[in-house]
Amino acid sequence: MNILNSSNNFPLWQFLKQPVFSSQTKLILSPRQFGYLYKIQLLERCFTQDCSFKKPNVTE
Repeated sequence: MNILNSSNNFPLWQFLKQPVFSSQTKLILSPRQFGYLYKIQLLERCFTQDCSFKKPNVTE
């Protein structure tokens, strides 16, 4: 299992705490496939975040 020992920040804890008997989510036993899908879901969550910046209220 080379992917678990690499320095690419594999989400080990999320991989280990997957729900085993859940009808809503599918259990992924392959670490490589789990890491790939986790990165995709992380990017989707980042793109849906609100990034509106407010200008600081500077009065002179």
